[in-house]
Amino acid sequence: MKYNFAEIEKKWQKIWEEKEIFKAEDDFTKPKFYALVEFPYPSGQGLHVGHPRSYTALDIVARKKRLLGYNVLYPMGWDAFGLPTENFAIKNKIHPAKVTEQNIAKFKSQLKSLGLSFDWSREINTTDPNYYKWTQWIFQQFFKNNLAYKKEMAVNWCTSCKVVLANEEVVGGHCERCGSDVVRKVKSQWMLKITEYAERLINDLEDLNFIDRVKTQQINWIGKSEGAEIDFKTTGKTILKVFTTRPDTIFGATYMVVAPEHPIIDENREIISNIDEIETYKNEASKKSDFERTELVKDKTGVEIKGIKAINPMSGREIPIFVSDYVLMSYGTGAIMAVPAHDTRDYDFAKTFNLPIISVVAGGDIEKEAFTDCETGVMENSDFLNGLSVEEAKKKIIKYLEDKGIGKAKINYKLRDWVFSRQRYWRAHSCCAL
Repeated sequence: MKYNFAEIEKKWQKIWEEKEIFKAEDDFTKPKFYALVEFPYPSGQGLHVGHPRSYTALDIVARKKRLLGYNVLYPMGWDAFGLPTENFAIKNKIHPAKVTEQNIAKFKSQLKSLGLSFDWSREINTTDPNYYKWTQWIFQQFFKNNLAYKKEMAVNWCTSCKVVLANEEVVGGHCERCGSDVVRKVKSQWMLKITEYAERLINDLEDLNFIDRVKTQQINWIGKSEGAEIDFKTTGKTILKVFTTRPDTIFGATYMVVAPEHPIIDENREIISNIDEIETYKNEASKKSDFERTELVKDKTGVEIKGIKAINPMSGREIPIFVSDYVLMSYGTGAIMAVPAHDTRDYDFAKTFNLPIISVVAGGDIEKEAFTDCETGVMENSDFLNGLSVEEAKKKIIKYLEDKGIGKAKINYKLRDWVFSRQRYWRAHSCCAL
């Protein structure tokens, strides 16, 4: 006997829909289970294999929970604002709302044909005014509570799409959508102050039923670091602030590195003798995303700022200042003190530019490589810190810096405030994570 599986599927899918088999109930006697997948962007191409892959996995869980007596909410919706839709609408002279409506209809029919157990009564669409009025309301609450603000900052800017791109959307210095050049450009952006909750995001993981590996990933993403902020005077107009987790190694700081966007360049332009060389380097750096700039395996590049030096506040020595694209203005202060004896990247940079390398934590052979296993150990070549353990030296140097008014203990986070701006009519997803 031959079965027509397509007809069988249609028959039962119709029954499921008519009887609302998968609808979440208003029944508070049952235990609740909320299954949530990321809502797809409804492109004109329709579903790809990645959609049913994740939806099917959670669909199995949702079905099992229903069989176990849970009141299951498994919704579906559409993250429907997007730049591709706008570009298609412009090219074909059709309103993006109409394009979106057509794309959603296609996606919905495909998802239904797969027999996934979504509660379609809870369907949402981010382009529906009845939906996005609430995103606007939430944004107003952020603004009223000083959690939304505007800031001038460097962003990835597509020269063709005329829009800010996330780092993930920049491939080899080009826009992943259109292939045009992407440059770093300073623009006024709306920001959400997620950093206000950095410590709470870490602490509240304790109460979540997440596997340990996921908790660790979250903690590493937030990137809490304890250390010190230190002022380095210069022979120019600028005082360079740096954040370091290893203030104990300050006697080994033999050069400094600043981001290409650092204001020290403009503040001292008249005394910098190689300003054209620096501007050329800065222009090349503007074509790279943050990911590309911070890759550990790439060649170390940079330009010394000639005409101005930094002064190590402990040794009193004048040390060179370099511009290099591996330092980002968006993390820390946009400047670092480089201790090449105890950091692999600083060591490679120092070797490339023939800079001094001074060991300040005993152990290792710095003639061959950086000694990075120095979380513990004894200080050397560090004046009044000599002979102290690393932990003792950290406490003593921070107290010294605070007493002298040239530094202070500080906690820093890799987590940065969220860029929440897109410069398009059809709101390319409404936000951009940099």
